[in-house]
Amino acid sequence: MLPPKKKQTPSVSQLSVVFEQLSAERQQSLHDFAQFLMLQQGGPKESSVSQTPLDIPRPDAESVVAAIKRLAKTYPMLNREALLHDASTLMSAHVMQGRSANDVIDDLQTMFESAYTAYNAKNSVEDA
Repeated sequence: MLPPKKKQTPSVSQLSVVFEQLSAERQQSLHDFAQFLMLQQGGPKESSVSQTPLDIPRPDAESVVAAIKRLAKTYPMLNREALLHDASTLMSAHVMQGRSANDVIDDLQTMFESAYTAYNAKNSVEDA
């Protein structure tokens, strides 16, 4: 016997209807944005994180959401909430304004690198 179907909330039903009416490209954008929003809710940081960036290479083909995940893993010592707040502007430019994923990922990479430089400068002053 099959388990009973889970009842959808009205919001989920409406989102499903909208999703089905979008082109495949727009569906992917909506999916990427939903994953991004989920990332913003991320759990607490682990207490023992690397203080140097991890060597996670950028793949040839990468979505903006995958880039955010990769960069968050590459720089585990950084405040994820502050970075995701700034990344939301770039994600919006990609999803809502059609800015290319490569350009947005380049900007994300620069943003994370700058945050790491600032993190290092702050920590070297505190250690002195």
